[in-house]
Amino acid sequence: MATLLHIDSSVFPASASASRAVADAFRTAWEEQHPNGTVIHHDLAAHPVAHITADAHTAGFAAPDTHTPEQTAAFAERARLIEELEQADAVLIGAPMHNFSIPSTLKAWLDNVILIGRTAMSEDSKVKGTPVTVIASRGGSYAPGTPREPYEYVQNYLQAVLGDTLGLDVHFIVPELTMAPHNPAMSELVPLSEASRVQALEAATARAKELTARLAA
Repeated sequence: MATLLHIDSSVFPASASASRAVADAFRTAWEEQHPNGTVIHHDLAAHPVAHITADAHTAGFAAPDTHTPEQTAAFAERARLIEELEQADAVLIGAPMHNFSIPSTLKAWLDNVILIGRTAMSEDSKVKGTPVTVIASRGGSYAPGTPREPYEYVQNYLQAVLGDTLGLDVHFIVPELTMAPHNPAMSELVPLSEASRVQALEAATARAKELTARLAA
């Protein structure tokens, strides 16, 4: 049975969140293909994970039998999150742009699961090659050639962390101009916003089916 690890980080519910809506389209298609599968879902806005502390950090580089009680307690939750990532056949991440970058709650999750020598920079890493689909929604457009291209720190950062550091197989779906229906100054961009949303929803469904076929091969 296939296991999907689904991470949401938008502060808005699905009815008001492009990243959640598109992620839900992926998940619906995935569950249709895997009716007996497992989905592990973390809503980081509702239930944020703990930020890394000194004890949680140092415990990752010390033998368990040398851990202090504080290190043991701090590392237990971190280890659980790492194990979820290691056991996943595919990962789905909702990563809306907040002030040019990712939500702090998503950064906290990443800091927990990135462990050099285990999930990162290790030939024996169990996460290497795992397909991850990132829904990188954004209120404007930061595409190549646009005036705000230099401010795109979501895809660049997540490619570096998920792809280059963890060795995951990263695929981005980017619904953009999501603020157009809400900002009068962007009213002329509403048709482009709607088209981007439709394309993202279709891409999410297709991606889930494509991954199902890949995993079955």
